[in-house]
Amino acid sequence: MSLRILDRPFARHILTKLRARETDQVNFRKNLVRLGRIIGYEIADSLECSEVTVETPLGKAKGVLISELDHVVIVNILRAATPLVEGLLKAFPSARQGVVVAKRRESVFKSPPEKMDVDIYYSRVPDLKPDDVVIVADPMLATGSTILRALELVYAKGEPKKVFVASVIASRQGVERVLRWDRPVNIFVVEVDPLIDERGYIVPGLGDAGDRAFG
Repeated sequence: MSLRILDRPFARHILTKLRARETDQVNFRKNLVRLGRIIGYEIADSLECSEVTVETPLGKAKGVLISELDHVVIVNILRAATPLVEGLLKAFPSARQGVVVAKRRESVFKSPPEKMDVDIYYSRVPDLKPDDVVIVADPMLATGSTILRALELVYAKGEPKKVFVASVIASRQGVERVLRWDRPVNIFVVEVDPLIDERGYIVPGLGDAGDRAFG
């Protein structure tokens, strides 16, 4: 289990645009797509690769191939993750896809975050093979309840080789909760914020990602 914070100036530049109250709906979605692509490339860099030799028009050259790219499965937590997944697909154009529709059960946050549960209204995750690499996408990892329910649905479909969570912002509490889970998970996120408010929103965060992206 691991946490990777993307401490890259360009990623933080885009995150700053996302956080800003004045960013409109269209540009909010566009920036989520951009961060999805960046996070996707970061995840790709962590996958297994092998050295190969290829024939060029003028000779031979040594290169690298990432074999796990052919085994990626992206799970979209609707609706907020849709632009993020669009960006991830730029990095993994051959990925299979799954969807999970979840909604928080309680409107008032209770500490600890385990108290805020979610209802799953729909899920369709493909059957998984031992060499599959699963990426669960949700722009906000707040209490961790939605991510953990999605991960349970993933493992109900098989035992993948690796599992990643792709988020834009996470709360410290949510990260700790997911990393305590009894299955290996790798979290890739642009920033970790310190607090969750009484509604379960990350503070300072960026607001409700689904509402800001789709109204």
